[in-house]
Amino acid sequence: MELNENADIDTSQVEDQRGSGGGGGGFGGLPIPIGGGGIVGLIITVVLLVAGGYFGVNQLGGGNSNSGNNTNINKECADKNTRRDSLDCRNVLYINSIQAFWKDAEPKYFGRQYQPAKTVLFSNRVNTGCGAADSGTGPFYCPADDRVYIDLTFYNLLAKQLGAPGEFAQPYVLAHEYGHHIQDLIGTEAKMRQAQQSASSSAEQNLLSVKLELQADCYAGVWANHATETKTSSGQPIFKSITDQDIQEGLDTAKQIGDDTLQQRSGQQVNPAEFTHGTSADRQKWFKRGFDSGDPVKACDTFASGAVKQGD
Repeated sequence: MELNENADIDTSQVEDQRGSGGGGGGFGGLPIPIGGGGIVGLIITVVLLVAGGYFGVNQLGGGNSNSGNNTNINKECADKNTRRDSLDCRNVLYINSIQAFWKDAEPKYFGRQYQPAKTVLFSNRVNTGCGAADSGTGPFYCPADDRVYIDLTFYNLLAKQLGAPGEFAQPYVLAHEYGHHIQDLIGTEAKMRQAQQSASSSAEQNLLSVKLELQADCYAGVWANHATETKTSSGQPIFKSITDQDIQEGLDTAKQIGDDTLQQRSGQQVNPAEFTHGTSADRQKWFKRGFDSGDPVKACDTFASGAVKQGD
């Protein structure tokens, strides 16, 4: 994977709240247990959100009261001598690419105008429209305020504890979260939430969550297919290349965060009824399916009858 070192970096697509602290109130995320008793939510949509939200959570506190301060990241990403090696600036470029793709793709494939979503960079704790969260929650998308949230130190955990050190893990994470944004914009997330409310069992609710997550993986693969086509607002290519090794790193990441793998790592028995994101094999399958097709409509209908079964 090679980024274009001359590409303009649009830092207005992020909101730097690092060091601003957080606040009280419940959070509607889905933390996942890992080995050693730690808790981390891995590449997740916020599925317990608002009044009458998923799984019986009826009210969440908080709201995104911080506006952030982009002074440092603006300066960092304007310096062409250092920004190529900057974790912050690379991630902003990934976000620029993902949103550039969906700006064209959402009208083309779904007949709707794309609405940009900022990514909030935070450390320790953050207030969101879905309630307060901390770094242990992991990256997430909040439909209540249309923002992606990430503490970039998550990548260290992903590499050192979960066995996904490849750099392409980073844009895969972000592309998955923006997949949830697309689901929110086109109404898939709302329909899934309604279906969960009428589900007859927790296993059925979880299966619906799995379908949503695997579709976001597929959307991430679709973006990866088109990433080298994405350009800045001034027409500069954002990526020079994406290689087979990069896609393999995405697949390796998907493998390490499958529900079955996470359950085994934490010392639990594999229990398909408790899956919320899909098996390692399923996550790899749907990311690869999206990448091979490049078409989010033809490739990514995880809600089609028989497309996904719990524990496949």
